[in-house]
Amino acid sequence: MAACPIWRKSPEPAYEWERVAPFILANPKCAHCMGTGRFRGRGKQVCYCVWYSIFRACFNKWLCIQREPRTLSTVSLDRFGEGRSRCFTYGRKREEYSADFVLVSRRTLFDNPLRSAIFELHFLGGAGWRECCRALRMDRGSFYHEVYRIEVQLGKVFRTLRPYALHPVEEYFGLRRVDSAGKAFRKEL
Repeated sequence: MAACPIWRKSPEPAYEWERVAPFILANPKCAHCMGTGRFRGRGKQVCYCVWYSIFRACFNKWLCIQREPRTLSTVSLDRFGEGRSRCFTYGRKREEYSADFVLVSRRTLFDNPLRSAIFELHFLGGAGWRECCRALRMDRGSFYHEVYRIEVQLGKVFRTLRPYALHPVEEYFGLRRVDSAGKAFRKEL
């Protein structure tokens, strides 16, 4: 008799993240890790290109949600638990994801006013580098260095956020389930 699958929203166990995900998310042309997802000579430290990739996946999903018409909102019914302890809850996943993305980012960048301003102007406001540099009175190189630091910082937060991480996005939206043995499989649509 097969075990009843349960919905799982937390990231994969640490051992799977340590072995598989950095390699999959790494940029093959990265000069620091050569596409392995780990810095050369630094042990198991995850390369920056992996954190960029995580941030970009979350940001692109946020952009897709923002570009959809507001009338396309749907309510989803989610279940969690097994047997008698099984419960159901409903929510608007797209609106929840959008709010989580913005609020977690603002809370993370709150202590650094420059990064907070860049995030608001460039990522949320959609301003280009020229407008941002003009508004913040900084040069292009410094602006992009801060953008990369923001992407690394938020990528780490989105992956390690508890209890519901924003990355992987498919787990957040319930498109991936895990059975009681820990085996992951995709939900049929």
